[in-house]
Amino acid sequence: MSSSAGSESAILPPESPAAASIAPQEMVGEGKAWGLCTSVDLQDCKPDLIRNADHIRRYVVELCELIGMKRFGECQVVDFGSGRVAGYSMVQLISTSLISGHFANDTNNAYLDIFSCKGYDPAVVEAFSKDFFGARRSTATVTLRY
Repeated sequence: MSSSAGSESAILPPESPAAASIAPQEMVGEGKAWGLCTSVDLQDCKPDLIRNADHIRRYVVELCELIGMKRFGECQVVDFGSGRVAGYSMVQLISTSLISGHFANDTNNAYLDIFSCKGYDPAVVEAFSKDFFGARRSTATVTLRY
């Protein structure tokens, strides 16, 4: 979905033949898909950025501003787990659904999910996320939810 180097294409469901000619954010709304889910996998993030709760909270605030989402309540950021699954997890309710993320200390990877019944540009989300966490590579998967 992104034009940034090191990214792979997004995957739209095959039952969406218009995917090639209509941007995903325009496929959500009255008489269309219920929502849009973008899963962004970030590889080789800067360790100090994914291990910083304040940086993760700032990501959520700036991402919501960028894609026009209204945050509902406080962002929850918790550091837990051990071994392979140790790291921060984040969840932020938004007025149109939620944003969540998991940050893996063992691999310096991050796994982000943005789901909303309001359209947004998945390519913008991927590029912003990749830059914010200093990732070397990213992959985004876009799914329309019906």
